[in-house]
Amino acid sequence: MRRATLHALRPLEISSDVAPKTQGAERLIGLGFRYWVAGYKSGDIDRWEDAWRIYSHALGPNAARTAVSELSAWVRAVSAAARREIEVRHGDCDGFCRDESLALSMIAACQHNTCPAMRACAFALIESSLIDEVVHHAETFAVTMRGLDQVLPPALIVNAAAYASAPREMALRQ
Repeated sequence: MRRATLHALRPLEISSDVAPKTQGAERLIGLGFRYWVAGYKSGDIDRWEDAWRIYSHALGPNAARTAVSELSAWVRAVSAAARREIEVRHGDCDGFCRDESLALSMIAACQHNTCPAMRACAFALIESSLIDEVVHHAETFAVTMRGLDQVLPPALIVNAAAYASAPREMALRQ
């Protein structure tokens, strides 16, 4: 893994200017997904450290260790099963792109026991019918986050069919 030396010198500022329009579980899960995917894509472990910092700050180090472990397994499964590169927005910009919205929707659907929606989101996200491993890890992560009182609102569950046909560059949730 690469480490960006300049980035390592600046501490992550955990404040309201990191995705300020989102809060709570949505911010934690959405940015965690963003940073973990970015770490896989770039090979830069600083992205994973960014995720660790926001989880540790929000949950404390012990709970963060469990949550980040499950986040990592879920993102690894998504990355391995995806037929294309998963797209995420840069750093701490506002809103969530198509893939991030589908990922949030998967976890929300798991937490609210809407399995058909969760499976549809998994299919739309990875563009493959080989979703079993992704679904398993999404469920485990969702249960872990629910156990830490990090529950996404059901309003985040999207119509995956609409997202499946939407251009990837289009930011659907801002």
